[in-house]
Amino acid sequence: MSIFFSYNLRHLFARRITNLLTITGISMVVFIFVGVLMLAQGVKYTLVNTGSMDNVLVLRKGAISEIGSGLYREQAAILETYPDIARLGEDPLFSPEVVVLITLEKKGTGAAANVTLRGGSAESFRVRPQVRIVSGRMWRPGSNEVVTGKQVAQRFKNGALGQTLRFGRQNWTVVGTFESGGSGFESETWGDADRFMDAFGRTYYSSAILRLRDPSLLPTLQTYIDEDPRLQVSVTPETAYYESRSGGLVNFIRTLGLMLTGLFSAGASLGAMITMYGAVANRTTEIGTLRAMGFTRSKIFSLFVFESALVGFIGSVLGIALASLLQFTSLSTINFATMSELPYGFVQTHSIAIWGVLFGVIMATLGGLLPAIRAMRTNIPHALKFRGA
Repeated sequence: MSIFFSYNLRHLFARRITNLLTITGISMVVFIFVGVLMLAQGVKYTLVNTGSMDNVLVLRKGAISEIGSGLYREQAAILETYPDIARLGEDPLFSPEVVVLITLEKKGTGAAANVTLRGGSAESFRVRPQVRIVSGRMWRPGSNEVVTGKQVAQRFKNGALGQTLRFGRQNWTVVGTFESGGSGFESETWGDADRFMDAFGRTYYSSAILRLRDPSLLPTLQTYIDEDPRLQVSVTPETAYYESRSGGLVNFIRTLGLMLTGLFSAGASLGAMITMYGAVANRTTEIGTLRAMGFTRSKIFSLFVFESALVGFIGSVLGIALASLLQFTSLSTINFATMSELPYGFVQTHSIAIWGVLFGVIMATLGGLLPAIRAMRTNIPHALKFRGA
């Protein structure tokens, strides 16, 4: 293997211009491939990390999202008395919430975009310890005060601390900004549930979030709900809910991106094939000499396949390195589940990097198969005669 490596490496430098062009082509395709996977991973990370494994989401039976759900005050009061709800001191970790969409203007462009508005109480923070106010303070109950997520404060007009938002025909003062570890909550605006219901003419909550003493008690809670005809609701782990919300968007990004990558990879493989055909033509005499020295056809074949794979590996590493720089950028799209804006970033993982290397190596190797077969079939007398021609 060391002989193969040194031999192939020497010829890579001997034909450095041609090989550099091929490596560049492969790196660009790997860059797109890895970028698509990082993009899908970023969206999934943002949505799935929004939920907590310890929390349970309560929705109206048959509802598939908080926006389309409804939970009456009487139902919330019954659920709050469930004995297996975890407590912080004397207070149950239970938060009935109102979730609606509002439209805000983006900074810079002035374009309108949907933002999720979540009405709750202090329990909304206690049941989600990952959400913390980083500037300003909590809103006062019963007031027209709100706190905005980090992304809302950065991306939307009048969303920063001390500014005033207008929705529901009323003005709302931003008194705080919160973070949640990069989750989807950072794209929301939170305030008092009762004030939001008054502003939007609602008499019921959208959903409720609660924490059980033990996550394994979820089937017991479901049985309790099924036995009470007043509770026409369903319960699901919060992480499962947000994971299901991410599926459609993630699959759309992956499918579209991989289709484009497939088209570009055909061109990169063709480039690798042309490069290796050129290498075989320029080394005809050398191939004949190796065959005369006792190198078998299979070794000649392996030699050129290895060289193709080496070109693919170098291109893959370069493409992955370039794609890693995307982690310093952020984008936004429409969350198909809520129709609100979802900011997200590119997330690199070890598995994505490994897939990138495999993709580049396989792409280059496929391009080098036919030239390797041609080299393997080289006739020794013809090859040696080629030197004297």
